[in-house]
Amino acid sequence: MSLAKILYPPIKPFVQHSLQVDSTHVLHIEECGNPNGIPVIFIHGGPGSSYNAIHRQFFDPSAYRIILFDQRGCGQSKPHACLTNNTTAHLIEDMDKIRRHLKIDKWLLFGGSWGSTLALLYAQTYPERVFNLILRGIFLCREEDIHWFYQSGANRFFPDYWEDFIAPIAPENRHNIVDAYYNLLTSSDEIARMRAAESWSVWEGRTSHLKTDPNTVDQFSDPYHALALARIECHYFHHYAFIEYNQILSNIASIAHLPIQIIQGRYDMICPINQAMELHDKLPKAQLTICNHAGHSAMELEIAHALVSATDYFATKQHDL
Repeated sequence: MSLAKILYPPIKPFVQHSLQVDSTHVLHIEECGNPNGIPVIFIHGGPGSSYNAIHRQFFDPSAYRIILFDQRGCGQSKPHACLTNNTTAHLIEDMDKIRRHLKIDKWLLFGGSWGSTLALLYAQTYPERVFNLILRGIFLCREEDIHWFYQSGANRFFPDYWEDFIAPIAPENRHNIVDAYYNLLTSSDEIARMRAAESWSVWEGRTSHLKTDPNTVDQFSDPYHALALARIECHYFHHYAFIEYNQILSNIASIAHLPIQIIQGRYDMICPINQAMELHDKLPKAQLTICNHAGHSAMELEIAHALVSATDYFATKQHDL
């Protein structure tokens, strides 16, 4: 089965918004699907990535009011790759500003990877504004979760790609890769910044599928995409996402009443499956679907099928919302 047969057909937005959220940042937002449908917000990964047109296709456009936005410094939001006033707390409040701007009372949260992190943190802050969550590639954003992908763990499965990833870092600084990259990505040397951005981003692109996808690698190596992804991601991980250690699991009681679908690739090398298991164990109403032939990306066939099945299921339950 192809991805085109799993996802809904391509659609266009019926409206786009520019929302000024503070004196620095303007967010790009779009809506598509049914203006009177179930409100769902697509929360992209990274932090530092963006949404794209194919992300609209996880939802039945006749059933959902689909809201997509680029987080601070990402995609079409302005200013590009900006780290000023760019923290997790800002992003949580941005989401609620979007909700209020669009006059939505409650909505469904749909997020993968960092998008799952932000969805969980938003739900814990505003549980009364959420009726369901669909989460993929769970990222709890603890020190050990960051360490796995950027210091010691994933490198053992991709030693060839790892060599390219650490190449911009002097050998004496490789004891703390994130800090070393942070210094490069925030330096005044534009050439060093761009080289570091590409290496950081390509490492993620190469490892996001069970079988490396050349198109994904090309997307992640694009300089515009790479600069935002690398600078913002590294900024967040250098500061441990601006949250307390194990904050999500420590505050899990606030969302234990919510129905949550967790979809996880068994061979996810970016966000290993232990994080999904730990989350599921603490959520009595959560359902965990393990995709046995998949890695991290939402575009892998088994994961995409599970995500569409989850949104279809919630669409049939719309009268209970």
